[in-house]
Amino acid sequence: MTKLFNYFEQAYDELIHKVNWPTWSELQQSTLITLVSIILLTALIFLMDGSSEIVFENFYKFFK
Repeated sequence: MTKLFNYFEQAYDELIHKVNWPTWSELQQSTLITLVSIILLTALIFLMDGSSEIVFENFYKFFK
């Protein structure tokens, strides 16, 4: 039981004293970069899906 208590005590100490937490502006910047990246990747996947649908529809019509 003391090992478990010691583990939680060390984890708390590390989170409070050793972790370098981002500032508010760094957090906002990282969030904005993440959101823009997600939007761009979503648009890219949407375009790839639409173009592959057109290609396969024409391919199936050609061989029907």
